[in-house]
Amino acid sequence: MLLKSPAGSKQGKMGSRKCGSCLSCLLIPLALWSIIVNILLYFPNGQTSYASSNKLTNYVWYFEGICFSGVMMLIVTTVLLVLENNNKYKCCQSENCGKKYVTLLSIIFSSLGIAFSGYCLVISALGLVQGPYCRTLNGWEYAFEGSAGRFLTDSSIWIQCLEPAHVVEWNIILFSILISLSGLQAIICLIRVVIQLSKILCGSYSVIIQPGII
Repeated sequence: MLLKSPAGSKQGKMGSRKCGSCLSCLLIPLALWSIIVNILLYFPNGQTSYASSNKLTNYVWYFEGICFSGVMMLIVTTVLLVLENNNKYKCCQSENCGKKYVTLLSIIFSSLGIAFSGYCLVISALGLVQGPYCRTLNGWEYAFEGSAGRFLTDSSIWIQCLEPAHVVEWNIILFSILISLSGLQAIICLIRVVIQLSKILCGSYSVIIQPGII
């Protein structure tokens, strides 16, 4: 006869909650690093003059790392951690109803996390492919805007950018890091959505066979 095991159910819930908390905690350093990396994009070679004179690639002004993959992701993470650690929440005078409501909220905020990190990933990718705004022999311009990203694999043409010094490498490294960080955030949030959906669709109770019980 198939029966639900209370012990297995409790262990499953604890394991699921612990896994969710670990995933949420991973989002915190990723968000903090996104903020730092985005800030560095405003100061090529540590110089502040280019930001003050607006001589930076336009994609840094979308605040993809500071706001969306950074501050907004920290807010999402805080809400998720609160939901995971709030075991006494009830609605509809039913414990199961309360748990399902918390699970639904977790899915919503995890989905917001996917949207925020996805925004950062897309904007960072566009900034990477566009190339830096730099001074060339023709003046200040996007020297590689029409190359469709081919300059990324041809370092011999980077010398077209005369100022700021090494701005091509600066942009490539930092935008690539932002893409990686936001990509990891999106994956973690997606995993969380899958875990929470499995709770709703499949249930969180373990079903085992008790031998000798008919």
